[in-house]
Amino acid sequence: MAHQSLYRMYRPATFAEVVGQEQVTRPLAEAVKAKAIGHAYLFAGSRGLGKTSVARILAREIGCEERDVYELDAASNNGVDEVRTLAEGVYTLPFASPYKVYILDEVHMLSKGAWNAFLKTLEEPPAHAVFILATTELEKVPETVQSRCQVFEFKKPTRATLSTMVAAVAKKEGYTLATDAAELIALLAEGSYRDALSILQKALAAATAGKSLSRSEVEEVTGAPKREQVHALVAALAAGDRAKALAAIEKAAKADVDMKLYLELVLEALRAALLIRFAPDLHEDLKHEFGADEFAALEDVGRLTSHITHATLLAFLTASEWIRYAPIPALPLELAVLELYPE
Repeated sequence: MAHQSLYRMYRPATFAEVVGQEQVTRPLAEAVKAKAIGHAYLFAGSRGLGKTSVARILAREIGCEERDVYELDAASNNGVDEVRTLAEGVYTLPFASPYKVYILDEVHMLSKGAWNAFLKTLEEPPAHAVFILATTELEKVPETVQSRCQVFEFKKPTRATLSTMVAAVAKKEGYTLATDAAELIALLAEGSYRDALSILQKALAAATAGKSLSRSEVEEVTGAPKREQVHALVAALAAGDRAKALAAIEKAAKADVDMKLYLELVLEALRAALLIRFAPDLHEDLKHEFGADEFAALEDVGRLTSHITHATLLAFLTASEWIRYAPIPALPLELAVLELYPE
């Protein structure tokens, strides 16, 4: 394994290589082709979606060489003096490019004074200046700034998109990633390309090159709840056994697993069991998503019990709304079981 992070190694270099952000890359590519370059762009979206990568691609696409690209982390350079220094440099001509591009990351962190100092430059920039502002909190960017920018919102990728991406990267690195292992990494990444590749890198570091990487190995490396812990609760629910269900939750809690993630995996299994039972047309899709072994286990649950119903799913879905506020993380799951089986 190379020491360089996978996220840097596989950072997209062109608009075409950017995954899942067509609502951003398509209009930008068309604007570049038409030579209709704006003076200010605002990229908004949660972390790890590729905002800075797209900013750098845009800079290259408009013919800006690296030495005419200036990056500023507004989280640590958010004062008036830093912005004034930037503003003074804007009016000097670029070294060897048609434009000077300024990329300001986490721009919502600028102080009020810094915003005031920056606003005049943003209102009347020289023709060669292009500003690309990036933020994870669009609502904190003043309306006066937003109105002077072309605003593009980046979307979180679906789990299917993330799992496909990590499987492809693993293959390029000489590994075979099991489908359910890729799905787990996608789940753990919580909608972040960067986090998905960081988790993958951690998993590959503990694997043998050329080998297949299983879900259990990803569980071991990441500390994610083990499938057996999830199955124990699902099996107890399928049997309508309140005592065993509570015991399964207690055992998972004592194993020091992340109960929020544990609940999410339980919900996923319950949903799959119901879909397997009531939507046979989805069987092939579910088999691909979960892997043959997991599908077979959930198929048994779906076929052999009438205890798992929409009410079961609803009870645990309600638990997911409360788990972030619970002083005891296992409590919402236990209440769900007691609601389903009061006697």
